[in-house]
Order: sequence, then C-alpha cells, then structure tokens
Amino acid sequence: MNAPVNAVSKADLERIFELQTQQQWTVRKRSTQQRIEQLQKLRAAIEAHEAEVKAALYADLRKGDGGGQGELDACYTDIDDAIANLAEWMAPVEVEPSAGSPGVRARMVYEARGVVLLFGPWNFPFNLVFQPLVPIIAAGNCALVKPNEMAPHVSAVIAKIIRETFDENEIAVFEGGVELANDLLDLPVDHIFFTGSPAVGRVVMTAAAKHLASVTLELGGKNPVVIGADANLQDAAGKVAFLRNMNSGQVCLCPENIYVPEAMAEEFIAVAQATFQAMFYQDGELNIEAAGKIIDRRNLDRIRGYLDDAKAKGAHVVCGGEVIEETLSVHPTIFTNLPDDARILGEETFGPILSIFPYKEVQEVYDALHRQPKPLALYVFSESDDFVEEVLDNTTSGGVTVNSCIMHVAEHRLPFGGVNNSGIGRYHGVHGFRELSHERAILYTA
Repeated sequence: MNAPVNAVSKADLERIFELQTQQQWTVRKRSTQQRIEQLQKLRAAIEAHEAEVKAALYADLRKGDGGGQGELDACYTDIDDAIANLAEWMAPVEVEPSAGSPGVRARMVYEARGVVLLFGPWNFPFNLVFQPLVPIIAAGNCALVKPNEMAPHVSAVIAKIIRETFDENEIAVFEGGVELANDLLDLPVDHIFFTGSPAVGRVVMTAAAKHLASVTLELGGKNPVVIGADANLQDAAGKVAFLRNMNSGQVCLCPENIYVPEAMAEEFIAVAQATFQAMFYQDGELNIEAAGKIIDRRNLDRIRGYLDDAKAKGAHVVCGGEVIEETLSVHPTIFTNLPDDARILGEETFGPILSIFPYKEVQEVYDALHRQPKPLALYVFSESDDFVEEVLDNTTSGGVTVNSCIMHVAEHRLPFGGVNNSGIGRYHGVHGFRELSHERAILYTA
C-alpha cells in the first residue's frame, strides 16, 4: 500500500477550516454530558474496528496482536479516564481574592482553545492520534487531524473511524504527505499538537509563530540510563535490553545511552546480550516476528548509516550490527568505545542500538549529560534513595522512571511531555484537558 498523495486541495482545507471556525462557538458550549457522549461514540467506533486496527499495525510495523492491543488499550484508558473525571475537570475553580481586593469574587474557568491541528507520528500511529484527540474533544475543541503517511494502512483505518463518527465541521481527517502537512500549517489554527522529531518540531513551531498559535510538541531525544553501584544489575540490564528493543527501538522513550560503573560494565553487557538471545532469537536466527520491523527503507538506511559510521570510526560492536534488507530488520546491537564524533551520538537513533558508557565517578555522567540536549526521559537504577535524589538534582528531563524504563508514561495522574529540545507542553489525564484548554481568569467586582 503506497502512502496517499495529497488529494485534498487548499480550497477544501480552507472550506473545512472555515466550517470549524464557525462551529467552534457551538462545540465549546457543550455540557459535560454532551462531551462525554462524543467520547463514548469514539470508544464504540474504535471497538468496532479493532480487527482492522490490529491488521493495519501488523502491515505497517509488524506489530503482533499484543502490540496492537496495547495501542488500543492506551486509547481506551484515556477515554475512560476522561469520561470518569470530566465533570471535575470542567468545574470552575474559585480563587480566594487577595487582601487588597475586598468585596470581589475571583475564579478560573477552562474554555476551549478553538480549532486544533493534530499531527500523528508513525511509530505508534494509532494511539498517538487518538490519545491526544481525547483531551481535544474533552476540552470542547474542533480538530483537523492528519495521521502519518508513513503508516498508510493505519492512516486509512483512522480516517475511516473519524469519518464514520464525526461531522467534518467538528473533527475532520486528511490523508497525505508533506505537501498536505505544509498546507495545513498555513491555516491560522488556534493550537497545534505535534508528535515527532525535534527537527520537524522546529518547523511546526515556526509555522505556529506566524499566527501566534499555541503548541504542544511531543518530541524525543537520547534517553540516558544511570546505573548506580548498588543497583540490581540483573534486573537493570534485563529491563534495559528488553525496552530498548520495544517496537524495534522506534519509541521516543526507549533507553539509549547507558552509564554504568566500570566494575559492572562487563556483567551488564553479558546480561543484556543474554536477554537479546532469549527474547529475539530462535536457534541463533533473529525472530523477525518478535523483533518487529523498521518502518521503511529510508529509516533502515538511516540506521545502517549510524552503524557503518560508528564502526568506521573505531567503535566496538559487542553484538548485533547486522541489517536485513528483505525484512527491514536490524539485529539488537550493543556499542562500546564510541568516539565523540560518531554520528549516532548526535541524533536520536530510533533503532535497536544500545550505547554503553562506563564511568568511574558519577560526576562524569553529569558532565556528559549537561553537554547534551534535555531528554524526554531519564532512567535511574539504584537501591539508594540518596543516589536517586542526587541524580535528579544534577540532571533534567521530561520525566523519570526509577528502577525501570518508560513506565512513568503509564501513570495517568502524572503529566507526560518533554522539556526544550524534547518537547513543549504536557498531556494525559487532567494535564491533557488543561493543555487543550485556555485557563480564563474572571474577577467579579462589587
């Protein structure tokens, strides 16, 4: 299935945008119950197309039934959470006036931003469209939705679900490539929600600036792992090896650069290799069903470029490093002795490659991290609360999981998002509702 061409004219986009610009004044006034009914309709539509969603995810990313169900469950969790809590989220917040303002009443209300432009990514192409769409709907907004063309089968299912569920004057979906994205960015929308790379995030933010639109940018980075000297090494290495290879490493939260005490590095690598063998190999051969696939040949070539560059510059390949053209597969790889000028150190890999950095003193880790852009996530493995707090005091990141990786994203009472290079804005749960709302201040005088 080829990626869709841009079959939508600028005139069509402008027509639908104008419809939503007018309709937003009706949508924003919807009651809690009316918004809940919209979310219930969305849940029912997704449930009705579960088999198609799973088939599409397998076709685009070779995600098995578990991976497909995981994307669906993430959507259901967000929808159910919004339905259960929307009345509380929408309630005005009374504010105690200051002593210098006698006889007044103050409060804050959450109102819709207006028309939101939503761009989905290709690595989790289903749930990372519908998870942001949940707070967009909950906050009373209209939406222009563009699924990612690099996952064409999923894009088609998303378009089908949205068109069957919503009127285009409230939520409209458009399939296409870069030309369509640029045309959408020309529209003077009120807010843009983008998930993708920092490079494209800059393009989105530049376009938003033309209309002074607000933005939510969910980006990425090279997520570091700091192993303490007292860590449970078997547990740490096993979790890191497994989660580095989730979705063939094509996850913005995957651990990537591993900082481990020198005395523990050899054992860490041995456990990681054993985990690779147990999970992703059968009779010495890579199990492509377990390993998944790189999204397309262009990205396969990009990852091969990192591998070839690092090897040419003297990095040591502990294991892996092979690329399988026919199945768009990359063997789980471990690098040590990476030179400072290796390309892989300057770009998010988005592939199943671990880079190991032994350290003598933890200050070496802090110095290295301070030279790098702020990551989306940081992971600390230690049995010592003092060590964990020291690492947190000397680093920054969008979020943190202690003694595991990625898991903080699953706690919906925590905000999810990056910082600077790894993103702007937060969502999940009430944080998404507030992100997609304008917090309006109101003062009633005597």
